[in-house]
Amino acid sequence: MNLNIPKDFILGAASSAWQTEGWLGKKEGQDSFLDKWYKEERFVWHQGYGPAVATDFMTHYHKDIQLMQDMHLTHYRTSINWARFFTDYEALIVDEEYAKHIDDVIDALIDAGVEPMLCLEHYEVPAFLLEKYDGWSSKIVVELYAQYAEIAFARYGDRVKQWFTFNEPIVPQSRCYLDAIRWPHEQNTAKWMLWNYHKVLANAKAIEVFRRNQTNGRIGCILNPEMVYARSSAKADQKAAYMYDLFFNRVFFDPMINGSYSEEFIEICQKYGIDFDPSPAELAVIAENTVDFLGLNQYYPKRVMAPRYQWHPDTPFHPAMFYENFDLPGKKMNQSRGWEIYPEMMYDMAMYMKSRYQNIPWLITENGMGQENEESYMNEDGQVEDDYRIDFVGQHVAHLLRAVSEGANCEGYMMWAFTDCVSPMNAFKNRYGFVRIELDERRTRSLKKSASWYRSLIDERILTIDRDEDIR
Repeated sequence: MNLNIPKDFILGAASSAWQTEGWLGKKEGQDSFLDKWYKEERFVWHQGYGPAVATDFMTHYHKDIQLMQDMHLTHYRTSINWARFFTDYEALIVDEEYAKHIDDVIDALIDAGVEPMLCLEHYEVPAFLLEKYDGWSSKIVVELYAQYAEIAFARYGDRVKQWFTFNEPIVPQSRCYLDAIRWPHEQNTAKWMLWNYHKVLANAKAIEVFRRNQTNGRIGCILNPEMVYARSSAKADQKAAYMYDLFFNRVFFDPMINGSYSEEFIEICQKYGIDFDPSPAELAVIAENTVDFLGLNQYYPKRVMAPRYQWHPDTPFHPAMFYENFDLPGKKMNQSRGWEIYPEMMYDMAMYMKSRYQNIPWLITENGMGQENEESYMNEDGQVEDDYRIDFVGQHVAHLLRAVSEGANCEGYMMWAFTDCVSPMNAFKNRYGFVRIELDERRTRSLKKSASWYRSLIDERILTIDRDEDIR
């Protein structure tokens, strides 16, 4: 089956600063949260690999951008490493060496015909601010972030026209403070919600600065909503899905798009002692500075059912008191990553955005197929024949195109990631890129089979997918 890809539908790729750059040129005291975590718990990172070398993008960015040009890539999304952008996070003294690196990357991308899209924070909050102010627990950090944003817009806004405030702002505090499965392993649901709120406020303040100073371009945020499916049509199961959506999706969707939280959400937070006490002035800033567009990261669906057991009174509040995970029998799985593969979620998410959020402009900013032991798929010429990735991406893009044909305001698709890169804890265990990175001293690069396939999508604007309608 052949599907036409609209001419203006973006086909790009993404990565982040900390997952590619490495520590070359990093100065004492410039650790990010990820750097600090790696130093504190290196043993949880697969085979000890982490952000120290990563893909050594600081050295090899010209090679990567040449490969983007070879693929005819039109858009590349990455981040500025906040922790490396300054040598003093309170006096806001810019590290000119690192700032020039960002300049050089932007210029090289534009020269190659690739539009840069920049994110201000992709888990790269400076460790200094965590240690002195408890990170996003403090409104001081919110203000410092807004000032950082203003400096970044001033330096790069003449060339960068598409900006994101955060990548997956819910993730760090969910892993660290809600579920306590990552360093520093502090279970504190009230802090989790406070960090959620302060990032919403920081997002609005950055947008306020952007609109005050930037003459053109647009700004949004990259969220990672999970398309929630109830086990059944039973009211209790439907309520479980509703509550999951409220706490993990709408907690950012509602204030960032609509400019306000629902009364129901505020009442629940107050009832369970996780309210964040916003001031009228702060709520006004949030109401007046909603996003121009959104990036959505989509990897897997979320399936829930009504909880079967009463919440233990000694267990701290967690939204899981309202739902229980549902393991759908027979689901298709990525065995390397442990994630369900369900391409239809792309269509369903598009319809969710269309029906609930005024069909705001958005694009997929991450979706991809992580595969373990990819070297076993190398042919005799040393190229990885990643047909599994071609099939995965093709199926997901097909459902996006179906949604676009029905009026969804989805502007494009960006694969995670352009190159193999370091992931939290998994490091290089699962490979995601169009470009293979060897873990040798030079971090040797090579294009996988999927790279030429993706180039054909970009050039020919036709997606061919297999559709097996045989009944067996």
